[in-house]
Amino acid sequence: MTQRELAARAAISFKGLQLLERSGHNWRIGTVERVAEALGMPGQGVEVAVTHFLRMPVDSMPDVSLRILLDGFDSWKTHLFDFVDAFRSTRNADLIQEAPVVDLDMRLRALCASVTEALCREANMKPPAWCAGVPALDAPWFVSGVENLKAMALVESPAWFRARGLFVLGNFLARA
Repeated sequence: MTQRELAARAAISFKGLQLLERSGHNWRIGTVERVAEALGMPGQGVEVAVTHFLRMPVDSMPDVSLRILLDGFDSWKTHLFDFVDAFRSTRNADLIQEAPVVDLDMRLRALCASVTEALCREANMKPPAWCAGVPALDAPWFVSGVENLKAMALVESPAWFRARGLFVLGNFLARA
């Protein structure tokens, strides 16, 4: 289907449809719902998704993983440790109940699951069910990225990290 055909089906102008595709444009939920319906998707799902996103606790696993996704792979240290600090200070189970966003790199998804499990062990809590659904990586990932530390990471990595093919130093979750 062409953009013009989609615009006609959604009962919006062609220019309006083009604006939806540009970043920085302030669109209306009603317009996005009409486009979703024209594509054969449930239009009301857009409002539900936006509402869910707005109610997401700050520094929760989905919030942090979304920030990593938006800011790029290399931002994971900052955002993940915001989550670690928030969970340790509050022990709020709402921060860990939902899984990271689906589009997150598998290495980071595995890291988020292992960190969540480690924090749950610290807090004497049962890890959320989504952690069990995060598989091991196809290839090992040495999180520090420093070649000279690989041997130490092999020895020091806790079992819940090693089980997913992640190798971290023993002080990985320690904060100065």
